[in-house]
Amino acid sequence: MTVSQFVSSHRRAAVALGAAVLLLAGGATVAAVAAQPGGSGADAQGPAPTTAPASSASPGADPASGAAGSFQDPAAPSYTAPPAGATPERVQIPSIGVDSGLEDLGLGAAGELDPPQAWESAGWYRDGTVPGAVGPAVIAGHVDSGSGPAVFVDLAKLAVGDEVQVTLSTGTVETFRVTGSERTPKATFPTSDVYGSTPTPSLRLITCDGTFDRSTGHYVDNLIVFADLVSTS
Repeated sequence: MTVSQFVSSHRRAAVALGAAVLLLAGGATVAAVAAQPGGSGADAQGPAPTTAPASSASPGADPASGAAGSFQDPAAPSYTAPPAGATPERVQIPSIGVDSGLEDLGLGAAGELDPPQAWESAGWYRDGTVPGAVGPAVIAGHVDSGSGPAVFVDLAKLAVGDEVQVTLSTGTVETFRVTGSERTPKATFPTSDVYGSTPTPSLRLITCDGTFDRSTGHYVDNLIVFADLVSTS
């Protein structure tokens, strides 16, 4: 395999409902990670969010009830929000053999989302939603490296109904079920679908996909897997 990049240009009409959308350069970029064959670098990514993290509930919302202010699904089951300070520590996807610790992904000096340091490790956007809380949690990882496959090399094999388990620092395991996936050109990444408000806890897994453009050192597409919370144990 050649090289890796995971999250890139994002754009689509935003859902302006209560929780934040992560807005980036030109209104539409999140992290990109790439390395030329034989290289080890990560290239520039977009600026910092301009609003509160997607996990922030509006005034009056009860985080333990699964409500997200005015944006909620009255027919949805109730959820118990993770306790304050809980963070995700591990992601497991049994159907494709993923069992990885989670790096905390912050923002670089230019406001870009930092990539995971290790090719074999996924990372969680730490200023976003905690998995199991109302809103979209985001986990990203490399698809490959200069020396072989990386943590999310088989992400495209996920099927509807497959489970993704995220273990929190409290020992709680949040189990999500895949509802679909989307391969999208980086230039038209669906920002609101990934980072926009959701009425219940959800998860997005992101890696790169498509053709590798040797002239830029980037893959031309992103793969996004969507999942919803089904149980907490």
